[in-house]
Amino acid sequence: MTRIRLRLAVLGLSLLAGLTVPTTTAAAAPAATTEEQRLDKAVPQEILRRSGFDDVAPEFSRALERARSYAQARRVVLREGTALWRRAVDRAQGRGPAGGDLSRDDDRPLYWARLGMTREVRTWQPRFGLTGRQRDALLDAVERTSRGQADIRCPAGGRPRRVLLTGFDPFTLDRDIRISNPSGATALALDGTVVETAAGPARIETAVFPVRWQDFAEGTVERTLRPYLPKADLFTTVSQGRVGRFDIERTNGAWRGGFPDNDNVSRTEPVPVADPATQPQWTTTTLPYAALTAAPTGRFPVYDNTQVTEIPAGGGAPVVRPDGPTPGSMARAGGGGDYLSNEIAYRATLLRDRLGLHGTLPGGHVHTPVLQFGAGNTTEVTDPEFVRNRLDIVAQVRAIVAVAVSATERRPG
Repeated sequence: MTRIRLRLAVLGLSLLAGLTVPTTTAAAAPAATTEEQRLDKAVPQEILRRSGFDDVAPEFSRALERARSYAQARRVVLREGTALWRRAVDRAQGRGPAGGDLSRDDDRPLYWARLGMTREVRTWQPRFGLTGRQRDALLDAVERTSRGQADIRCPAGGRPRRVLLTGFDPFTLDRDIRISNPSGATALALDGTVVETAAGPARIETAVFPVRWQDFAEGTVERTLRPYLPKADLFTTVSQGRVGRFDIERTNGAWRGGFPDNDNVSRTEPVPVADPATQPQWTTTTLPYAALTAAPTGRFPVYDNTQVTEIPAGGGAPVVRPDGPTPGSMARAGGGGDYLSNEIAYRATLLRDRLGLHGTLPGGHVHTPVLQFGAGNTTEVTDPEFVRNRLDIVAQVRAIVAVAVSATERRPG
């Protein structure tokens, strides 16, 4: 009987202990994305180490671990995301230590450091528990703050003139993981700077966007630009385009061509926008393309690119039109193609038009030359020609902005 009582007592204690275990547990953290998984490869780690940005993710992780609530975690994310953007801008513009021997004009440290931060948030399992919605909100905060999207300063009226400029992350990283994007480098180099133009000074504010279809479908472009387009005097979206040339893209099309994004996701469909019933097949630039192609802005030629691909009214196979779309046609590629370069141009110019600014706000898309490594470099993350090419592209975008401002009238207000 004593043994039976002892066993019953032990069983009772076990049941009692079981009743004290929490009945709810935090959901398992999602796995790192395809884009984030590239972070562990040798090239990204070298880029982070040679820029000093290899401390970003570890310090961010330690700060997150000290958070004892979602509110505290959100404050950490907002603070650290903003600090990463400002650190990248400062580095690109020559302020503070370089952190290593990688040239200051390089956009890649920001890209890979951001992925380190998003991976920390995505895989983090705090003791206080985190809902899926809360995790998504933290990830969104990292993206917006570390891309400069929450740091745009565009006051209405007064001087100098106000210019909005956007760039992109590196892409096609499975083809060559060393890739840099000159449009992202331009955004870092020009953010908050003032350029002198024939029409007076102009202040440039910038932001960088991801190369991911889903982010665009969720409205990241419109959410970022909508508060500022009514205050701006000029805007231009910028991306990497063709070898050896700049293009001012005359027409943008409402079509996604399916090329894989940075998460290796493809989308072949109409560009998804709000109020699709009023969605046009084409939008057009209001940048002063004639002045931009005529001005001596740098060593690369600048073209007014009018070519599109369309399905003519009445149907049939897609047709390439060198002089723009024909009436009633359906878009299959704008001048900037059918990838996210075309899409950001389409979304920004459609937003301009829906805000009633088509006739008063100059804006459109500029494609830069492809940023190329020096001849024979197939393994090194940088070389002198690579740096020279990037610096020349950045300088020429700055000159293009100055010409565009000079060739347009100041908006009232």
